[in-house]
Amino acid sequence: MRANQFFSRITMIFAALLLTLPILLSAQDKKIVATLSSSANQPVKIDRLIIDDTIQPISAGLLDRALAQANSDGAAALLIELDTPGGLLTSTRSMTGAIFASRIPVIVYITPAGARAGSAGFFILEASDVAVMAPGTNAGAAHPVPTTDKPDDVMSQKIINDTAAFLRSYVSRRNRNSEAAEAAVKESHSYTAEEALSSHLIDFTASNETQLLNTLDNRTISRLDGSTVTLHTANAQIVPIVPTLRERILGWLADPNIAIILLICGALLIYLEFNSPGTIVPGALGTVLVLLAIFAFDLLPIHYTSVLLIIAGFALMVLEAKFGGHGALAIAGIVSLGFGLLTLVDTPTPELRISPAVAFSVSAAFGIITVFLLRLAWRARQRKFRLGSDAVLGDTGTAMEALNPAGSAPMGHILVDGEIWLATSAVPIPAGTRVRVLSNEHNTLHVTALQGKSTLDSPENTA
Repeated sequence: MRANQFFSRITMIFAALLLTLPILLSAQDKKIVATLSSSANQPVKIDRLIIDDTIQPISAGLLDRALAQANSDGAAALLIELDTPGGLLTSTRSMTGAIFASRIPVIVYITPAGARAGSAGFFILEASDVAVMAPGTNAGAAHPVPTTDKPDDVMSQKIINDTAAFLRSYVSRRNRNSEAAEAAVKESHSYTAEEALSSHLIDFTASNETQLLNTLDNRTISRLDGSTVTLHTANAQIVPIVPTLRERILGWLADPNIAIILLICGALLIYLEFNSPGTIVPGALGTVLVLLAIFAFDLLPIHYTSVLLIIAGFALMVLEAKFGGHGALAIAGIVSLGFGLLTLVDTPTPELRISPAVAFSVSAAFGIITVFLLRLAWRARQRKFRLGSDAVLGDTGTAMEALNPAGSAPMGHILVDGEIWLATSAVPIPAGTRVRVLSNEHNTLHVTALQGKSTLDSPENTA
């Protein structure tokens, strides 16, 4: 009996569950539909990154962070507004690789009017899923330029062919004109927005962001992995990606002109600390400036022959201060330092090189200050060994009394550097006469009279 009741209750519970299951599923379906509907009503979000500087490691790091943020915050795409004269090929390869690895599409937009995607920028433009240019912009001139160590013809051809093959490797997969792209590398062709569009190097032109988003709406694009994505960008919400304080500081330090000024100022401050031990502040501040300069140069390709020229310039300035070369050693040091600074950054991009005006003006100022300070320090070091009466040798003083007392040698007192000394002379010297110290013997100074009137002959000493 009890068993029958137990099974009866189980049957009733099971039947109740079967009856309520459709209701629960229907409610869940309504919840899912409501969620999808609410998400569909939200505007599409597109992250935007502005790169308007040279392409270097800081730019590559900024793009990596922007892609990581866009791939994780639900953005439909990353929009890169680009304006660059070019930059380092190593950083360019890193940035194109990051674009290829992005899970969401990357749109590169050359803007505003007058902007360009020169050299390295052209590689980034062609690497994008969607390439767009504003009217009045240009792109191309991607011929690899040799650095200060000019390679021979064979090596030059190898560099050009390797760079062209790198560009071809993804331009054709983007369904763009690989021959026109290769011409930008091998023949330094540069294209206006209209020429790039007619040559199938970009997808379309747009005068502003609104036109760009409207043109992209409902467009299906092919990714490098073979998949396709349909973009819905009309009325999309643009979310700017702002560089962090660290990235702004690093971008500022990436300017080699700033780095060289920091290096020179830091070196002078450290010298002041050595010249006046215990001041602490110049040494600490100088060390910080030098370390910042070294960090900045570590971001850039350095030509080490130029480093030797800089060291040679310092050595010539030290020799000028020690031995005196009538300025010849100092001039040679300034010229050596100037050429060393001018060729220090090993890159063909003018915006990444040290300005000639900065190189030679800093070299001249540093050379003059260094020679002046070193001479003062050298003279001070030599005077340290002259103590007591030896310290006044060659100095001038005044006879406090006539050096003509009775006796075999004229003798009296003189005033030198605020000190009273017993002095003697080969000939009598009237009181008040200016004298020069010739030698010292047993704390008695041997002096000679200077030509000209004595202090007693001045108007205030005349009765």
